[in-house]
Amino acid sequence: QVQLVESGGGLVQAGGSLRLSCAASGRSFSSYIMGWFRQAPGKEREFVTSISGSGGSTSYTNSVKGRFIISRDNAKSTVSLQMNSLKPEDTAVYYCAADARVGRGYEYWGQGTQVTVSS
Repeated sequence: QVQLVESGGGLVQAGGSLRLSCAASGRSFSSYIMGWFRQAPGKEREFVTSISGSGGSTSYTNSVKGRFIISRDNAKSTVSLQMNSLKPEDTAVYYCAADARVGRGYEYWGQGTQVTVSS
């Protein structure tokens, strides 16, 4: 079992920055692919970014490329999302998720943290 707790959300003006963090409990954190997803009001949850267990491979959805950076610290069992040049369309609840790589996809999810970008 893995428990995930996000923090760092809040209200920011367009063009500003926020850093989200996700703390994981449980064993074998370094073996998990970690991802960030978001869900805006009235929309489906969407993939934002992911990072491999070693941190050597990352993936981003096109709309955040060049603005968001995902990173992880396996010694501290944390994954972070640095969000720069924020836009109003980035407003959403952001979720941290873990994929244990056993064929079940992202099966562990945090409770989510609200990010609101004002214009």
